[in-house]
Amino acid sequence: MLGKNHAQALFELPDPVIFINRQLIAVIAAKQKLPAMYSFREYVDAGGLISYGTSFPALFYRAATYVDKILKGAKPADLPVEQPTKFELVINLKAAKQIGVTIPPSVLARADQVIK
Repeated sequence: MLGKNHAQALFELPDPVIFINRQLIAVIAAKQKLPAMYSFREYVDAGGLISYGTSFPALFYRAATYVDKILKGAKPADLPVEQPTKFELVINLKAAKQIGVTIPPSVLARADQVIK
């Protein structure tokens, strides 16, 4: 139980303070048997159930192209702002089993990675 009200699920929004505590959050969600959705795959790697969000490696790759353009003389103010283009759906079946949740095959088929 989390507080007076019994939560039925957990949805994490991106926040650096919360992110550094991702393993603790995943453990608490599992102990409470809460299905949890996270914005970064690192939560799933830490034992969380499911994540859907931008790919950090893809963001870093795009950042490297910006650095390259700047080093070649482009003015940072002239470079366009880009939105993320690669998103990942990651599912942890071990976490699903631990909290008693069955992930439908149609969702598993769409996942970029399934952790068993």
